[in-house]
Amino acid sequence: MAQGDIETYYEDGVWKNKREGTGRAFGAGYATKDEAVAAGREAAQADKVEHVIRNQDGQIGSKNSYGNDPRNIPG
Repeated sequence: MAQGDIETYYEDGVWKNKREGTGRAFGAGYATKDEAVAAGREAAQADKVEHVIRNQDGQIGSKNSYGNDPRNIPG
């Protein structure tokens, strides 16, 4: 993940969001994944960065990019 990207993840029984490059979560812990994803999406859209959403087991479930998409990538 690039510096500043937003990551939604599960830790210590709650869902959290953090910016890549920082060691701590921002906002409160969320009771549900949907709440955390919504807050992470809002932050990623505001910052125009990628939002990485992890499953409870830590595997990447999905990624969404909100800006800075390269246009000349083949495929």
